[in-house]
Amino acid sequence: MIPAPGKRFCGEHGQQEVMDPAGRSCRPSAVGEHGLLRGGSPAVSERVWPRREVLAAPRDPGPGSIAAIALPEENERKRIPCPLDPKHTVYEDQLQKHLKKCNSREKPKPVYFVQDINAGLKDVSEIPEKQVPISSLSKEELQNLIIKLKKACNGLELCLKDQILSHQALQEALNDPKNGESAFKHLKQQASILGNLEKLHLLGPGRCFVEFGAGRGKLSHWVYAALQNAENVQFLLVERATTRFKIDGKHKRKDSVFERLQVDIQHLCLKKVPVLEKKKLPVVGIGKHLCGAATDLALRCLVESYTTCCDGENEEPAPKRSRNDKTEVASNNSDDNEHNKEDCKPVAGIVIALCCHHKCDWTHYVGREFFKSVGLGPVEFHYFQRMSSWATCGMREITAKVSASPESEDQTNDPEEHEQTCSKTESGADTSQGILSVEERKEIGCLCKLLIDYGRIEYLQQRGYKAALQYYTESAVSLENVLLTAVPSPALLPETAT
Repeated sequence: MIPAPGKRFCGEHGQQEVMDPAGRSCRPSAVGEHGLLRGGSPAVSERVWPRREVLAAPRDPGPGSIAAIALPEENERKRIPCPLDPKHTVYEDQLQKHLKKCNSREKPKPVYFVQDINAGLKDVSEIPEKQVPISSLSKEELQNLIIKLKKACNGLELCLKDQILSHQALQEALNDPKNGESAFKHLKQQASILGNLEKLHLLGPGRCFVEFGAGRGKLSHWVYAALQNAENVQFLLVERATTRFKIDGKHKRKDSVFERLQVDIQHLCLKKVPVLEKKKLPVVGIGKHLCGAATDLALRCLVESYTTCCDGENEEPAPKRSRNDKTEVASNNSDDNEHNKEDCKPVAGIVIALCCHHKCDWTHYVGREFFKSVGLGPVEFHYFQRMSSWATCGMREITAKVSASPESEDQTNDPEEHEQTCSKTESGADTSQGILSVEERKEIGCLCKLLIDYGRIEYLQQRGYKAALQYYTESAVSLENVLLTAVPSPALLPETAT
């Protein structure tokens, strides 16, 4: 393109700045023929700036302008750890402003928060002191522990039954070739959990399903898919951490039945959850890979804090009455007791896939009485809890080879897979290497897991539940493949009017 006569640039690449006699800038279009302005005044032509040059031309800041004010260098400002959460830092001069909006600041407690209601042990003297790691034990001490373990397991049913089931709601997803191997593993486990729920007659209308350790809420999603036509169904998803990519977000409609409770199970009082207070639905506790102590907290939450009236501690004392009102008070108390018995119904069922026994805690463990009955205490529990990791650490070499392959790169960081990789301190490899083979270590680890689980079974049986342990999936799908189920015995159920 050729520029117009007298111009160095065409209109697309630059424009000519024209000044009038008073020194004011005017548009080039205002210039007429012979270099005169429309009004007849002569125009003064200045340098023609290319468009980019005009935009990029530096200008000196005038005195007093914002650009002329010297700002403090970043190196001069001091960063300090946030007092609410030392995992992140903040500028010291902005601390007060940050504390008002920090995500770690204390938030108002929900109505269903009751401090340590499901914590369990309150006698500090019974809590064991810091124990010596297994790797520091002598061979004689380790052998004595193994002898105690085998003696305590005498009489227990060591061979669990296989209850590997499936459910029609997941068949389409199971047959979808787009799902990778990792997704297929979780789908098989979820299908088996649903199959066991159906076998126990827990899938049906008029239920409130409470998923402990819900994470993204996939298990509740599939239970919802299996009960799409059922009426009066509610889902409570308990998860203490903030979760991204939640599956229950897909079900937010006018008739949504999903509600998240962001609270630690240790402080959850189910009786105070508004939807349960209003609807009084039978509760079914579910969970997939509920880690260690979280299982014990969930069992105590369902069996104790929900079944018994947890409002008694917060009630105000009754006003004093005269002696003539004694009969009236007695009748009122009997009516209240009958009313409480009607409200405090037992949990309809419990189906939880167990996981991570090495994360159990004697403080929260529900089977302490069982351990004491077989001559064991907190010291033995501490070692058995850590030795339980031998059941899966025996597969470390195979797992390492599989995870090293390119096909399994997307599976190694799966947040929902809780199969642990234990350290030498936990597994006690240095001590047991010389006296135990890999198979023996695996057998002892399985006995430790089984003993801890039987303590949970006896806890449920003593409270009127018919509880059982079974394999719900193959070990090739998940090494943590034991499912705990419990339903109330007929004696525990309220009598139906005839």
